[in-house]
Amino acid sequence: MGQFVSESNVWDELVGQPGAVAQLQRAVRDPASMTHAWLLTGPPGSGRSNAALAFAAALECPNGGCGTCASCRSIAAGTHPDVTVMRTNKVTITIDEVRELVSKAGRTTVSGPWRIMMIEDADRMLERTTNVLLKAIEEPAPHTVWILCAPSPLDVLVTIRSRCRQVGLRVPAPEAVADLIVKRDGIDRETALTAARAAQSHIGRARRFAREPQILAQRNAVLEEVLRLSDVTGAVATAGRIIAAVKAEAGAVADQVESKERAHLLATLGALDLKTLPPAVRAQVRQLEDDQKRRRKRRETDTIDQMLTDISGALRDVLVAQLSAEVPAINEKLEDAILACANRTEPSHVVAAIDAVRTARLRIEGNVAPILAVEAMLIAIAMPAVSHLAAGPQGAG
Repeated sequence: MGQFVSESNVWDELVGQPGAVAQLQRAVRDPASMTHAWLLTGPPGSGRSNAALAFAAALECPNGGCGTCASCRSIAAGTHPDVTVMRTNKVTITIDEVRELVSKAGRTTVSGPWRIMMIEDADRMLERTTNVLLKAIEEPAPHTVWILCAPSPLDVLVTIRSRCRQVGLRVPAPEAVADLIVKRDGIDRETALTAARAAQSHIGRARRFAREPQILAQRNAVLEEVLRLSDVTGAVATAGRIIAAVKAEAGAVADQVESKERAHLLATLGALDLKTLPPAVRAQVRQLEDDQKRRRKRRETDTIDQMLTDISGALRDVLVAQLSAEVPAINEKLEDAILACANRTEPSHVVAAIDAVRTARLRIEGNVAPILAVEAMLIAIAMPAVSHLAAGPQGAG
C-alpha cells in the first residue's frame, strides 16, 4: 500500500468532519480497521459523496490519498478502472442497475489494490433491489469494497446496514463552509458566509449562492413573500408561483440534458437522420423517455424540498427574533420581513407553521400533488397571522 500520508489532500474538502475523516483514514492505514462494506450517512450537503470518493482515492492511492497522483486524479475525474460509482436522478435505483453493479464487483482489479463499488443515494433502492445487493455484501469478491451513501442509517434496510461499518457525517458550521468557498472559489468572506448561512451549510448550494448571487436573490424574494402572507388568497397565489418556478427551473435543466441524451441514443443506434424509427429503436427511445420523466419528477421533488427547507429556516429566524435568542440568523438579508412577521405573530403560531412545513414534506413524500401540499402549508403559515391580528394586541376575543 505504500507509506501513509497523514495530511492527505483528498480529505481537504470534507468540511467539519474530523471524526469521520479520522475513522476512514484509520481504515486506510490499518488493515485491522478495514472491512469490505461501508455505510456513510449524513444530511443533505454534509458531503457524503465527497467522503466516499475521498475514501476510495485514499484506498487506491499508494500514498494514502495524496490528491495529485494519477490514481487520485482519475478517481476525481471518474475514470479510474477499479472504481465504479452509481449515481441516479431517478426516483429509484432499478434492480437491473444493481445486478449490473454486482456483476462488475466480481471482476479482478486492473491497476489498484481494491475494486471499489460506490452507490450514492442507497436509500433509493426498493427492498427487492436491496436483496440483490445483500448477497454480494454478505459474500464479497476478494479485494472488493462496497461504499453506500444515504441520509441516515434508518433509510437503508437493516439487513444491509447490519453488514456495513457505519460512518456518520454531520452538518458543518457555516464558518467552515465559508472558509472552503473562499479558498476554492476566491469569493470574499462576507459573501461566502452569507451564502453558507442561507444554504444552512449545504456545501453545494452555498457555492451556488456565492457564485450566482441572482439565484440567492430569487430565493430571498420567495421567502419574503411567504413571511408576509396574511390571507388564504395570497397563500394560494404564492403556492402557484412557487410550483411554477420549480417546474421551470427543473424543466430548463432537464430540457438540455434530455435532448442531448436522445440525440446520443439515436446516433448510437444509427437512427439520427431517420424520419421513421424502426420498432426496436422506438422501444429504446420510449425507455429513455420513461427514464427522463422519472428523473424530471425527482428533480422537481428535490427542488421543492430545498424550498421547504428554506421556508423552515426563515420561520426559525422569526422564532429566534421573538424569543430574543442570541444565535445568528440564517437569513440575515431578510431582517425587515422577519421582524415584521415576528411582531404580528406569536411563538406558538410560528411553531405551528414550522410543523406545517414538516407535514407538507411528508405529504409530498407520500405522493400528494405538490401544489396541494404547498397550498395547505402556506395557508397554515398565513392563518396564524390573520387570527392574531383579528384577536388584537392582547389576544382577546
